[in-house]
Amino acid sequence: MSERLSLGPKARLAARGIDGITLLALPAILFLLALFIYPFFYGLWLSFQPKDGSTFGNYITFFSDPTFYGTIATTLWIALPATLVNMLAALPVAFRVRLMRNQRLLTTLLVLPITLGTVLVAEGLLSYLGPQGWFNRALSLVGLGPVKLVHNYWGVFLSLVITGFPFTFLLTLSYVTGIDPALENAAATLGARAAARFRLIFLPLLMPGLAVTFCLSFVQAFSVYPSAVMLGAPAGPTRVITIPAYQAATEYYDYSMASTVAMIMGAILLVIIALVLSLRSLLYRGPAGGGKG
Repeated sequence: MSERLSLGPKARLAARGIDGITLLALPAILFLLALFIYPFFYGLWLSFQPKDGSTFGNYITFFSDPTFYGTIATTLWIALPATLVNMLAALPVAFRVRLMRNQRLLTTLLVLPITLGTVLVAEGLLSYLGPQGWFNRALSLVGLGPVKLVHNYWGVFLSLVITGFPFTFLLTLSYVTGIDPALENAAATLGARAAARFRLIFLPLLMPGLAVTFCLSFVQAFSVYPSAVMLGAPAGPTRVITIPAYQAATEYYDYSMASTVAMIMGAILLVIIALVLSLRSLLYRGPAGGGKG
């Protein structure tokens, strides 16, 4: 005890495993507590405080009313295909871009839509794909007639693809360019064709990164709101789960129900992410990843 008292403050903190680096992390920890952790637990508590007084009243209402629980399937039906399309498009583009000389210029052009924002992209699609837009006018000139691509499923889907592709592409490109080219060169020297090199070398090394990219892209697509309202039919086929949350908070001032919808959204996202990461762990057991992902 006397030895501990004789130590200075820094030495006593170091003896407890708290050094200068740990103290530097305190502002970040406080930031997380203030902006993420506390709001989450407050929202979770609020979801169990419905207007009718029953603890699980909001959750019972959500899963017993098709206008509520039906939004889950609608959102998944939009977000999952959009995420898969962006993944399938970003992978070959990233492989091609990594071999080009003007990689920075092309990358800048490809990620330009992410700087426009969801609302501006939606407004552009309304002008381009609307009944009197350029696209339908061009179809009418060749006798194919107008095609309805806005205020329905396809308008929201196209918006998610346009705004989500730059994000997916950047993540995929970072993983693709991080693979040592010597591995591919060695395989080519041994006679492996391009398809074999991709299947045996690139794909196993990319699998952990592609799983993370899918999760992040899906979270972005699942939270769709402006596109569903501006380009879809929010009262019908594109009534996504964010719409009842917004209505509960702003139209009915029922923040408890809005928190309930937000908690359900978070639970769905966690389940999807857990499934993807579990699948990654089953598929990826290569030595380059150090065993299980």
